Amino acid sequence: MTTYEQKAEEKTTSPLAPEHSPRLPWAELAPDVFKAMIRLDSAAREGLDPVLWELVKIRASQINHCAYCLDMHTKDALAAGESAERIVQLSAWEESAHFYTEKELAALRLTEAVTVLTDGFVPDAVYDQAAHHFEEAELAHLIAGITVINAWNRFAVTTRMVPGHYKPGQYATGGAK
Repeated sequence: MTTYEQKAEEKTTSPLAPEHSPRLPWAELAPDVFKAMIRLDSAAREGLDPVLWELVKIRASQINHCAYCLDMHTKDALAAGESAERIVQLSAWEESAHFYTEKELAALRLTEAVTVLTDGFVPDAVYDQAAHHFEEAELAHLIAGITVINAWNRFAVTTRMVPGHYKPGQYATGGAK
């Protein structure tokens, strides 16, 4: 039996719901945009702690309901040494603040404020707290990073990118989302 036949058989005999298909291969159809996003992502992450970076990307992806990015960033966070417990608690971080440092909490507050602009602005108290914990250049990169993951989320959610196939570090050399 070929690999293709095995996968086809698994799909028909699996008790799991069928995997959806992506709507559009946007990265293939807009390669210059995809490459620009990779460069922007790579520039934004400069100087940021890799574990904090993944926590921010996971939290924004949770808010935006981006399953593809959640798959990617939880796997990358685990590979970077993050604990499963902290990743699990991230969706309720305010109730489990004791799992995180004050700096991480400031980054999570800022991530939520930038991701959910329902009031039309980032509150001064949230910004001031982040500014207290991050040097100016680091804060500028954090804001850029939060903005970039929100853009990645919108591409992935809109085009229904399929989660579950990402391997940790898969895009590490090209600057992952």
